[in-house]
Amino acid sequence: MTGSTTTPRERYRQQVRTEVKEKARQQIAGSGASALSLNAIAKQMGMSGPALYRYFANRDELITELVTDAYRSLADTFAAVSADGTGPERLTALATALRHWAVADPHRYFLIYGTPVPGYHAPDDVTAIASEMMSVLLDAATAAIGTGAGAGSGARALDAHLADHREWADGHPDAPPAALRTALAFWTRLHGALSLELAGHFTGMGLDTALLFAAEVDTLVSPPTPTDPPTMTK
Repeated sequence: MTGSTTTPRERYRQQVRTEVKEKARQQIAGSGASALSLNAIAKQMGMSGPALYRYFANRDELITELVTDAYRSLADTFAAVSADGTGPERLTALATALRHWAVADPHRYFLIYGTPVPGYHAPDDVTAIASEMMSVLLDAATAAIGTGAGAGSGARALDAHLADHREWADGHPDAPPAALRTALAFWTRLHGALSLELAGHFTGMGLDTALLFAAEVDTLVSPPTPTDPPTMTK
């Protein structure tokens, strides 16, 4: 049996960093990411500010760790969704996983999808993790196109635009514009519904937000076909 390759000092450093991040998450939950203070965390931990700065050089480094952890957690959640089944089934599974992840920790969700922290810019490696999630989504969206109703004029215009604006779909150079549109609709509409729910904007409306979200997913993966207007009865 081989022993640990880390030294006691390295293990202690990692332990302190882990505790700092937990205190930071608690602070964000109470006051928001923009109010994050390393000095306040140091005081909670019985340390001086300069001592804490040996573990995190500044606020932005700490935020980057938290953002990276959040993106990595969601990317792993997406990666765990089975690739079996039809495109619509995979999109539905991804949507369900997204909502469960967000509802489990709303503050973590808002850290990456809420109001940007003033003066903070995420590094490129964080963007790369986000691209992983979009890649999984695009795989499912590509498998799902052609299963719903025909596109309207607005969707066709967006398809034409996306044919020449696809840099964000890195790794899917051959994905049809309709698949790009499907992935974008999934991302924007479901995050819209989640953001409203988690921010409490449905409070007092008496809605089952899980059913509302599921109905939105159904509309995305199986667009309704035109039907005759209901007959009015007397």
